[in-house]
Amino acid sequence: MDLIKSRIRDIPDFPKPGILFKDLTPLMRDPVALRMTTEALAAPFREAGVTAVVGMEARGFIFGTLVAAALNAGFVPLRKPGKLPAATHAVAYDLEYGSATLEMHQDALDAGDRVLLVDDLMATGGTAAASLALVRQTGATVVGCAFVIELDFLQGRAALGDCPVHALLHY
Repeated sequence: MDLIKSRIRDIPDFPKPGILFKDLTPLMRDPVALRMTTEALAAPFREAGVTAVVGMEARGFIFGTLVAAALNAGFVPLRKPGKLPAATHAVAYDLEYGSATLEMHQDALDAGDRVLLVDDLMATGGTAAASLALVRQTGATVVGCAFVIELDFLQGRAALGDCPVHALLHY
């Protein structure tokens, strides 16, 4: 974890004053750290029968597709409104600094799927909770949520109820 942690830089006052942004782009640039991150995110779910990994726009696409490949599972993107071409489910939610909506194709998952949600960072848990709600609309089973970073002081885990959470780094 030391290598992974060393590849995350702090950007003060981004995207607004008072926010300390955790920038993972240096981690993504380092092939060894990126591979270690992918393996560490996937490891607890290797025996969970994951059939699909769901990733939230945008950095969840990066980590989610890597984890899906590591687990030999498919990948389902959760997108901003108007970005998906077929019929969608949608959930609106609040962020730590605004609000947003996520959409997913209605036929992206079915009741037999076992889903892992993956994103770069969990703060208040709003994005992950909205993602859970979207996935559960399909009847699929969520086996867990995996994050590179969890900001523990924001208590985002509480927004996810009984869903198992795996985070590599805690701040």
